Amino acid sequence: MTSTTPAPLAIAVVGAGVCSTETGRIAEEVGRQIARAGALLVCGGMGGVMEAACRGATEEGGLTIGILPGFTRDAANPYVRVPIATGLGEVRNALIVRTVDAVIAIDGEFGTLSEIALALKIGKPVIGLGTWQLLKDGQPDQTVVPARDAQDAATKALSMAQRPVILLQKK
Repeated sequence: MTSTTPAPLAIAVVGAGVCSTETGRIAEEVGRQIARAGALLVCGGMGGVMEAACRGATEEGGLTIGILPGFTRDAANPYVRVPIATGLGEVRNALIVRTVDAVIAIDGEFGTLSEIALALKIGKPVIGLGTWQLLKDGQPDQTVVPARDAQDAATKALSMAQRPVILLQKK
């Protein structure tokens, strides 16, 4: 007999490894909102936006997963509860977006842009908060859903995410 159990939603928070105080405050609030909803927070595990989001989620009792670029788990920021050392550098960005059900991009540099592009390529919803704006054929492209603030970003990501289903085999 097979039964289904819904897995918790996993939301990525992506952004630069160094950020302003204001961007950090926003990322921290996004992390809090994700944790309050009972979703997993997945990120690149380093500093800046990633650390701030993890701090917010951890302070709310949420689970944070850091998919790290290097070979050692101890490189993770102190708020990552499950560090995964890949040794893949920026290639780990693909693992981040494949792991989650939606992506929230906050501010960011070219690494963030790559995560946005990879997520969109595989059909994952991307919510943008002060991040990259896309053009297609010289026209604004609204594929990255804009958010007004941290709560709006988390609400949109959680509502747009498709809940995965885990099939359990009973013996």
